[in-house]
Amino acid sequence: MRHDRETTCGSGMSTTSTDREMRRAGGKRSDGWIASTSVRPDPANRAFTRNRLIAIVTGLLGFVLALLTPLLPVREDRATLDWPQAGDPSVTAPLVSYVPLRLDATLPCSLLPAIGSAGTVVSTVPVASGQAATKGLMVSVADGTLSVLLRDIPMLSASVAELAGCQHIAISSTDAATTVEFVGAHRLDGTAFRNTVARDIRPQVVGVFTDLKSDQLAGAKMHIDIDSRFSSTPTWLKLAVMIAAGVCTVIALIALHLLDTVDGRRARRFLPAHWWRFTAADAVVLGTLLLWHFIGANTSDDGYILNMARVSEPSGYMSNYYRWFAVPEAPFGWSYEVLAWMTRVTDASPWMRLPALAAGITCWLVISREVLPRLGARVRRNRIALWTAGLVFLAFWLPYNNGLRPEPLIAAGALLTWCAIERAIATGRLLPAAAAVLIAAFSLAAGPTGLICVAALIAGSRPVLLLIIKRARLGSGPAIFRYAALLAPGLAAGTLVLVVVFADQTLATVLEATRVRKIIGPNVAWFDERTRWDSLLMLSPDGSLARRFGVLVMLLCLLVCVLQVLRKSRIPGTSRGPSVRILGIVFASLVLMMFTPTKWTHHFGVYAGLAGSLAALAAVAVGSNGIRSPRNRALFAAAVLFLLAVTFTGPNGWWYVSSYGVPWFDKAPLIAGKGVSTLFLGLSGLALLWAVWEHYREPYRNDREKGTTRFDRFASAPLTIAAAVLVLFEVASLAKAAAVQYPAYSVGKQNFESVAGKPCGLADEVLVETDTADSLLSPYNAAPADGLYAQSTGFTPNGVATDLTADADETVTGGANSIDSNSKNKTTRTTGAGTGGGTTTQAGINGSTVALPFGLDAARTPVMGSYMTDEQKVATLTSHWYRLDLNSVRNDPAYKVLAITAAGRIHSVNSDGVSTYGADLKLEYGVRDADGTVRTLGSILPLDIGPAPSWRNLRVPLDKLPAEVNAVRLVAEDRDITPRIWLAVTPPRLPRLATLNSVVKPDDPKGSGDPVLLDWHVGLAFPCQRPFNHHDGVAEVPKWRILPDRVGQDAANAWQDDIGGGPLGWTGLLLRSQTVPAYLDHNWSRDWGSLEKFTPYAKNATPAQIAVTVETRSGWAKDAPIRVK
Repeated sequence: MRHDRETTCGSGMSTTSTDREMRRAGGKRSDGWIASTSVRPDPANRAFTRNRLIAIVTGLLGFVLALLTPLLPVREDRATLDWPQAGDPSVTAPLVSYVPLRLDATLPCSLLPAIGSAGTVVSTVPVASGQAATKGLMVSVADGTLSVLLRDIPMLSASVAELAGCQHIAISSTDAATTVEFVGAHRLDGTAFRNTVARDIRPQVVGVFTDLKSDQLAGAKMHIDIDSRFSSTPTWLKLAVMIAAGVCTVIALIALHLLDTVDGRRARRFLPAHWWRFTAADAVVLGTLLLWHFIGANTSDDGYILNMARVSEPSGYMSNYYRWFAVPEAPFGWSYEVLAWMTRVTDASPWMRLPALAAGITCWLVISREVLPRLGARVRRNRIALWTAGLVFLAFWLPYNNGLRPEPLIAAGALLTWCAIERAIATGRLLPAAAAVLIAAFSLAAGPTGLICVAALIAGSRPVLLLIIKRARLGSGPAIFRYAALLAPGLAAGTLVLVVVFADQTLATVLEATRVRKIIGPNVAWFDERTRWDSLLMLSPDGSLARRFGVLVMLLCLLVCVLQVLRKSRIPGTSRGPSVRILGIVFASLVLMMFTPTKWTHHFGVYAGLAGSLAALAAVAVGSNGIRSPRNRALFAAAVLFLLAVTFTGPNGWWYVSSYGVPWFDKAPLIAGKGVSTLFLGLSGLALLWAVWEHYREPYRNDREKGTTRFDRFASAPLTIAAAVLVLFEVASLAKAAAVQYPAYSVGKQNFESVAGKPCGLADEVLVETDTADSLLSPYNAAPADGLYAQSTGFTPNGVATDLTADADETVTGGANSIDSNSKNKTTRTTGAGTGGGTTTQAGINGSTVALPFGLDAARTPVMGSYMTDEQKVATLTSHWYRLDLNSVRNDPAYKVLAITAAGRIHSVNSDGVSTYGADLKLEYGVRDADGTVRTLGSILPLDIGPAPSWRNLRVPLDKLPAEVNAVRLVAEDRDITPRIWLAVTPPRLPRLATLNSVVKPDDPKGSGDPVLLDWHVGLAFPCQRPFNHHDGVAEVPKWRILPDRVGQDAANAWQDDIGGGPLGWTGLLLRSQTVPAYLDHNWSRDWGSLEKFTPYAKNATPAQIAVTVETRSGWAKDAPIRVK
């Protein structure tokens, strides 16, 4: 086999110089891939024998101890709730697993007289929620009949008169069966009142509630075994074994290194001298990464992961906070533990994303200093290859890897795994191979997409195996010992990750967590891998142009390189072995990704490092030495331009707040009304025509024309230029967003302010109404009840539709971490709490029975609407003039906006000038003179961010009104006589505003901030608000909920619902929510999200006292399975 003569990375010397050195040491090379050891160690060499023995013993010991870790005992919290508790007839205890391991209750029949003819003896869900019998256990009396209902199953019932001999009600519920008995009572036929359901119908528990008083509960008992199996810590035995496994692995690797050095060659520098030479490409790439760290868009799951990390300390383990009944993340997600440690310093975004920045810097340094030299001298010396690698790497990294997800670490791990394998092959030593196994194992444990690191191991497995066989044959002693000394350290390195994965969990708990995730899903089969690619081409942030480009470029580079290798057996000027292996790694990675259980596009971020390396190889492949035909170069240029055309059919979209102010965030980019994609498609067509011209011209070119020209040096430039265009476009888009919005919120503003000591982000920018009910303006010449009724035709106090559910078309599909939009297992709701309509039994101030939102008081707030159920006709409304004293509030920062609570479909124009059809509503403003007359100065269209037809707050910024204005009125017209178009209004308000950070008490070192349900989108934007904790299987009751914009709400509600085992599965049973009006300062037309305030259904219930005992349990000890729908 031919020797590859190019420079090998990491050794700092060429393969030919390696050959010469090895021959001087008494050895020779047998092929171009393996620089094998050929110095036969002296069998009498005691050091060699001792090192081999140490490698075998410590390697096998580390391997065995790591395998034992999941089975070793842990100290597990066993939590129980006993009721009644002193002084508290009703207590709250929302179980994160929803159902207990076991519930037993004994309720004396002597309690029944105190209930009377109707009432609740006991329930595990508040009756006021309307779901006590549907989801929980309810023992109640109605019309003189005692009933026991459990999940809508009538377990047992009897009239109180039949229970004369009843001693007590006995209830027992386990995963195997549920039994209810009226002990001591018998039916007329003599049979006992007893019923058993032999399946798992355990009730959901959010507390224990009763209509009885404490002194009436004598003899009543309920005992609940709470599922707290995941709250555990390692025993001293397990801790000692884990430490021993780590120590043995380190010793085994050191021994393997000593065995490597018996060839007599000096050890290579870990970081050769050329690592410290910085170039212009380094400045551009590293500078862009640093700039993007502050102004760049974040990823979709950053809030999700941040709150998991923040809650892990009080909960005692790294739980999946928003789904799957808070089961642990193990066996994946060790990187989140690093983030959990970082939260002890600060939760600010720039600090929390430092691991991603470090991974990006590592990737580039490895690409430029390790990968490119290894691919061959021509790649190393080719400046275009270097710039192409850097720009493609950035184009891939920026949209995918600027957050808290594990993809940045896995991307770095994939590169390091491959480079370690290549160093093992190039140097003929096995320590780098063992390090590659270690890196791959930890990369896989970081996330399922770490499977791509296995591809690197597979690609280098044959030459490494040949190296092991050759090394083993050169040794002395029994073959089993020779092979064991070389393999045992690698086995220990590959299994050491089990110590991290099972540090505080057991095999049984991890298997249960895996079972729950698999049943609930998403758990997409390998043959549905197309869904990931479908999402990449959707008009959503998942399919944004930035995300498309990197993936499409990688595929193009892979195709070009493979064709070159197939045609010429190698890419000219490159080292065949490393080049072919990286092609195999990328191809195998695409196959292995099929076996990940979820198919989100953010998983593509793991390819960032490999794509940059592959781009450098492709730059050489299409260079003057790779493709000499002008026709083929024109075809390559056409392919790149077509790729750009496909790329720019996607929107310039980013997740949640990252999209604020970004041009074309919701559409494909346009210039002068024409799609940019069309421009690139046209250029691609021209390049194809040029290729056709060159094809027919080729036979007529003379030798001089066929020679190398100055232009040939730029044959690969189309790819380089395209990557530069995308990187510049992405950075400019986010820079523009930060600049044009100032002083309004932007991601860049939050990050820079965090460094300056103001880390609270959106919480300092969102303004919340503090006096909604008291902020109504007063009419000049009318009573408050008649203020809306100056002139009216067709408007009535009850002219509001009963159902005000938000239109479904306000949401999009394909959101990351959202379940299948066609699935029946989802909860979709974008209607704000309390804004969905309804009626009340008591009429309001103007006779309206419409249910009002936002805490408005019907006794002070009139309503007028044009909704009609009979004959449709034109409706008009002009209100009285309302007093607005701007002079008294103009300089008060607490007053910034005039709000109008309205419903229906109302004509509006958004910030992009796009008009929404609907009924007309305007705010007229003027000056009221001393004689009582009002001079109208003009009118303004209130800002309406939707969703229609729900109740929402239209807003008019005070700085849009002239300074002399002291009177305003509403003018409405509904000239569309179709039933769909109508509107309803309440009087204008001038609310007093305060920052969300001052309304929702922020977190502090003592953890005394208000507990908040922060939806998974918003966590990174609200780092100062404290997510509610959970401990020993019981959740803390939150006081507030912060939601994202409407598109995000749909995904959040579906992901966090009761079907998925999320917190919305118990908050809706325990708490009533009410939307609080809130606005984004300086950006009044922005739908930033919403704030909801929680009010307990059982207002007098107090948090239950949970008793906890600690038991030592083996790694295979099981509890009752979590009840999954």
